[in-house]
Amino acid sequence: MDGVPEPHSGWTFLTNHARVLAAIADDRNVRIRDIAAHCRLTERAVQKIIADLEQDGYLSHTREGRSNTYRIDPGKVLRHPAEAGLTVASLLSLLVQAEADRVTAPGGQPHATT
Repeated sequence: MDGVPEPHSGWTFLTNHARVLAAIADDRNVRIRDIAAHCRLTERAVQKIIADLEQDGYLSHTREGRSNTYRIDPGKVLRHPAEAGLTVASLLSLLVQAEADRVTAPGGQPHATT
């Protein structure tokens, strides 16, 4: 999870829950500390978001030694009525595709490919 973005104020298109889920989708063994740094959240906020996602069945984890391995339920339907019928897998595939399409330009500024 290199290239952590600068902090941002104001509204954004993605919720913190979506950001945390995407971070976990990127690495099922990711540490809460690393999710927090990547998403620009506190570790406590990430713990709360993970608890929310687990409570509603979007995420589960197993303890392996001192670390967790997360499992996302890709078939789980998104919560908001406007996204009725869309699954976690469809959300994550959009985010993964968008990330794959990005190219880092000189100077570290990401831009979309044409």
